[in-house]
Amino acid sequence: MENAEKDLERIEIELLLQGLYAWCGYDYRDYAYPSIRRRVRYRMQAEKTPTVTALLDKLLHDPECLRRLIADFSINVTEMFRDPSFFAAFREKVVPALRTYPSIRIWHAGCATGEEVYSMAIILHEEGLYEKSTIYATDVNANALKIAKAGVFPLSDMKKFTGNYMKSGGKGAFSDYYHVSDNGVKFDSRLTKNVVFAQHNLVTDGSFNEFNVIFCRNVLIYFNKALQEKVHTLFYESLGLFGILGLGDKETIAYTRYADRFEDVHRGEKLYRKVK
Repeated sequence: MENAEKDLERIEIELLLQGLYAWCGYDYRDYAYPSIRRRVRYRMQAEKTPTVTALLDKLLHDPECLRRLIADFSINVTEMFRDPSFFAAFREKVVPALRTYPSIRIWHAGCATGEEVYSMAIILHEEGLYEKSTIYATDVNANALKIAKAGVFPLSDMKKFTGNYMKSGGKGAFSDYYHVSDNGVKFDSRLTKNVVFAQHNLVTDGSFNEFNVIFCRNVLIYFNKALQEKVHTLFYESLGLFGILGLGDKETIAYTRYADRFEDVHRGEKLYRKVK
């Protein structure tokens, strides 16, 4: 009986995802099932709907319910200089090559609320590369992008962010990049002068430029294998020759169809260079 209930729940969730796609174009059908199931069950409890089908009925007729569910599906877990050794490796292994470029285009795909975008802007500023750089910060979640663009974050996060910054090889005082306001901590607007914030859906949208660097960290782990391959194709097609791809610590270019077209810049930190 337990297996039958699980099978029925999966059918209902698949119907919900198909309904979302048909009704408003949001495509979560190839997201990893365990992650989607957790988010659906959370929203069922919050909306007090007894079944997944009842939740589908509500979101099709209640725009606010739909908005809340889409927010649940968005991945917004991030922090500044997350995994400091990754950013230290970027400074050491990638920045010297970027110095040789007349201009630099960087894509933060799935940037969430923008903490890693500000991290990159700080690195480029400290390395004297910001003025010739453009950072494209994209996410499917419009509300997350608003937070990223505003550059206001909780004061309580600054101790962690400062520690990360120092471990990543920061060359100044982290507090020089922000000031405390009534709403929290506001980062200096000079850090976003060369940042373009825009909605982009990795599931349905294509390439929009050629980049020297693409960061997509801790996003692919939420996709199934077919969608991961699709996104790797997007990144490969969007990177110029010798462009850099940065992934999360549980993600890899290995075992994809593009594995032999990249070389390790720093295998441990998941930094790869496109070589063909």
